[in-house]
Amino acid sequence: MANPIEEILGTAAAIAKGMGITFKEMMGPTVTDDYPDAPPKFEERFRGVHVLQRDVNGMEKCVACFLCAAACPSNCIYIEAAENTDKIRMSGGERYAKVYNIDYNRCIFCGYCVEACPTDAITHGHGFEAASYNTSTLVKRKEDMLVPVPPGAKPPSMADEVPAGAH
Repeated sequence: MANPIEEILGTAAAIAKGMGITFKEMMGPTVTDDYPDAPPKFEERFRGVHVLQRDVNGMEKCVACFLCAAACPSNCIYIEAAENTDKIRMSGGERYAKVYNIDYNRCIFCGYCVEACPTDAITHGHGFEAASYNTSTLVKRKEDMLVPVPPGAKPPSMADEVPAGAH
């Protein structure tokens, strides 16, 4: 059986050592961000909400190949394809994604969809504020994810658009 005085001194030494580490860390600089007062700094590899890209001509890069939906382990990507015609030209391929939805209720931000895309149409952006009290707002549509048309590029043509003055 150990000496009770040695046991008390050993316990006190362990507490003093722990408190020494605690006080040393308390006096050091803080490493927290000033969010929301200052914008956060992200690493290049950060996986935020998805972004659907356009090419330099303003056309959508997505050709509705469904590889991203097939690669998704949580099955959160829904795509409906449509054919490009002379009147409706949305992408450079034969098809385009008429409907492209991502359900962020299910998405685990694994990045498999980004890796699977042969045209680099889908990427991870740096958006991170996706929280919501309403789960229906977490289903993002193509219009929510598509980047704007680059300056100087002509937007994709749609047959549904009626020219001004024509009836």
